[in-house]
Formats: sequence, C-alpha cells, structure tokens
Amino acid sequence: MRFFKFKTLEELIAEVEKLGLGEVLKFDENLELIFQPIEIGRLKIGNRFAIHPMEGCDGTLDGKPDELTFRRWEKFGAGGAKLIWGEATAVVEEGRANPRQLWLNEKNLKLFAELVEKTRQAHKKIWGDDSDLVIGIQLTHSGRWSYKKPIIAFHNPVVDKLTFIDKDKKISIDESYPVVSDDYLEKLEDEFVKCAKLAYEVGFQFIDIKQCHTYLLNELLAGKTREGKYGGDFQNRTKFIRNVVTKIKSELGEKIFIASRINVFDCVPFVKDDDGVGKSVEYPLPYLFGFGVKENNPLEPDLTEPIKLVEILCSLGVKIINISMGSPYYNPHIGRPFETPPIDGYIQPEHPLIGVARHFKLTAEIKKAVDSLNNLTDKVLVVGTGYSYLREFFVYAGEANLKENKVSIVGVGRGALAYPDFVYDLKRYGRLNSSKVCITISHCTNLMRSKHNELGQFPAGCVPRDKVYAEIFKVAREKLRK
Repeated sequence: MRFFKFKTLEELIAEVEKLGLGEVLKFDENLELIFQPIEIGRLKIGNRFAIHPMEGCDGTLDGKPDELTFRRWEKFGAGGAKLIWGEATAVVEEGRANPRQLWLNEKNLKLFAELVEKTRQAHKKIWGDDSDLVIGIQLTHSGRWSYKKPIIAFHNPVVDKLTFIDKDKKISIDESYPVVSDDYLEKLEDEFVKCAKLAYEVGFQFIDIKQCHTYLLNELLAGKTREGKYGGDFQNRTKFIRNVVTKIKSELGEKIFIASRINVFDCVPFVKDDDGVGKSVEYPLPYLFGFGVKENNPLEPDLTEPIKLVEILCSLGVKIINISMGSPYYNPHIGRPFETPPIDGYIQPEHPLIGVARHFKLTAEIKKAVDSLNNLTDKVLVVGTGYSYLREFFVYAGEANLKENKVSIVGVGRGALAYPDFVYDLKRYGRLNSSKVCITISHCTNLMRSKHNELGQFPAGCVPRDKVYAEIFKVAREKLRK
C-alpha cells in the first residue's frame, strides 16, 4: 500500500487533518529556530540538527572502523548537522549485534581517533569552522540480540519465541535458557566506564549510554519479573544505569558529557496476518515485560516510569536525552514508520503519520517533564525522532516543534543515510531536494539483515540514493539467488 503521495506541503497537511493529527503534527515554513545554536554546558551546538546513531555494519571483524565507516562519517561531517551522534558501538565483544559492529577497546583507539578527526576535517572543509560541531558515540550491549548468542535480562514469554539460538533453523530460546547473572552485570558496569574513558581519550565530546530498541539496558528497565538486585521494583531496574552514570561522573567529571537514548514505549511484538499486515501477538495480562507500556494494555504508552527515569538521569548530570521507542526486531513501525516493510517485516498496521505523531507527542511530554525540573544547574536537551518519514517536509515539522518547545534538537536517522548533506542544501537553496530524501522503503534494513557473505554481514546504507549501496544490494541479492 502506498501511503506517501504528497507533492506539496498542503497535500501533506490535508492528510494530517484528515487523520485527526493536526494538534500534534504541525508545520512552519519560516525557518528560524532550526538554524539557531544551542548550548550544552561549555559547548555550543551550531544548529538544531542531529544525525542519529546510524549503524553501517561495516567495521572490521575485530571492531575497527573500516573504509565505508569513514566514508559515512565524513559525509555526516560535511553535511552540516552540528550534532553528530555516533553509531552503536559495543563495549564488550559478546555484546555486538553483528560481526561488523564497531567495538571500542584499547587495540582500536588509533582508528577511532582518526574517525573523529576526519569527520571534523570534512566539516571544516565545507563550513570553515568546527568549533560548534559536537561529536559523540553511542555505547551499547546488544543483549538478547547479540549475534553470537542471546544474553537476556529475563524471560519474556512473547519475545523469547522471536529470540533465536539458530535463526536459520528457527530454534528459539525456551524457559531453560539462562538469564544473565548479577555478577556479569556488575562487571559490565565497569566496561561501560572503561569505554567512556576511551571515548574521551580519542576525542568524543559526549557518550550515549544506550537504553533503547530492546537491547540489554532497555530490557533491564523492563525487568519487573527479574530476580536479584537488578530486577523487580523500579529502584532495582534503574540500578545499572544509575551506577554507570555515577561511576563515569566520578572518573571523568565534566571532561565528557553523558547522554542517553531511551525507549519511552516498548510496545509488544507484531507479526504478519494472513494479508501480510502487522498484528500484535497474543500477550498475557497484566503485561510485565515492557517499559513505558500500560500493564493492562501494552499497545498503549504509559510515561510514568520513563519520566521518572528521565528525572533520575537529569539529577545525575546527564545532559542530553534522545527519545525513541519500539524494537527494530519485532515492531519496526513503532520506531521508524515506513512506506515499505523490510524483508522480515509486515505491512504497516497504521498510517505511518500516526507513528510520526506518536513520536512527536511522547517527545513533547518528556520535554515538558524535563523543563519542569527546577533543581538542574544546566539545561538538559531533548532530541526528537520520527522525522525521516516526512521526507522533504520534515524540516518544517522540526521548526514547528522547536517553536512550540516540544523538542530541543531535531534528529535525523534514515534520512541522513539517504541525504547526508541536507543541511547544506537547506542553507544554500532554502529547501530540501525531493529527489534526494529517504523514501522509507527499508532497503537499509534489508542490508542489515543480509548475513550471507564471507564476513557474515553486508554493509548497510541507502540503496535508492547511493550507488555504492545499490551495488552492494545487487551483490547481496545475487548471492541469495545462488
């Protein structure tokens, strides 16, 4: 089904109104705030655009940035967004989501430092100055989605069925599969601290402790049924993140800023119905296995605990909160509304604009909660998500959200893979080029799902807009046919 049929902003607005989303999805063509700088502590971010952490699955097998990694980061640097949120990078080898995910360790420092430096050089070459460019890195543990074997925080009766020991043979984990121990988690806290110190050493200005998309730290937040000191009540479920932030602050002080990308709404898994359309799986009630969900209806968000988490993070000195939701593994329409599903996905069960509106609404509620905190010494920035689906019109939605104080910074993920120089074009021409935008047909995800080469992973990027990835996609499809 084709959803995005809009040639003009007026046509898009008409559809928004038809769907009853006009109070949430607004647009402003008078671009003022989006080019204004904003401060984070001692640093200035030169505009309100961020590049979201977008993995390229293109590192070396030992976790170093490789040729395509440098190419992608340099394009982001040259493009003009002043906040570059570096991609998910593992803190331990067993926590990598694929064999080519980046992994920050002592042996890889030289190339990570070079990655930061070349990104800055690319920015300076186009923009002349990088003093208002802020670059960070996302530190992660992939948990149940780790590629070697699942590392789970607790048993989830609906998600366990989708968590595979052997994906080719469709062998999923069962109730006998071991849950990660408290001892492991305690040691893992120190691995995050160690990587934060390494990130500072190579020149990153902030680190993101990743708590989204149902990876390990996100799953810990949902661990109501987990036993031990990291599970059960809210205090225990937030112990890991509180300990990590406190330890990093103790070791590094204000040398490096701490950020966190968090899920504010996990939702439940979706599968194809007989027509290929997404439908939720059957789930037990009360639903005790998700973060930011209503226990009596996990298809609906409940921001009570996400707001409490954000308040804790702010009180501990976290400077940037990046809002996301859903899982790319079992409900991708929640996190990234799309036109065409990925190869292992389903047709949108709702109009994608409803998903965009959900992002904007929940982000605005988090922003309101952050702004209400009166015990903060510094401003905390809130980065929004969900913009790429809007194609060339997303900047007008971003401007409207900024003017209504619903967000601090407009984050762009898939849209930046397709159109890394969108800020350059916007500054030069006053608008975006519709022939360069992301069209959300999920081929970047299809490449991420392609494991059938000698490295166990094809690189991921924008197939429709980048000839390099169009050729990689062609090779991947040909290998699959053989």
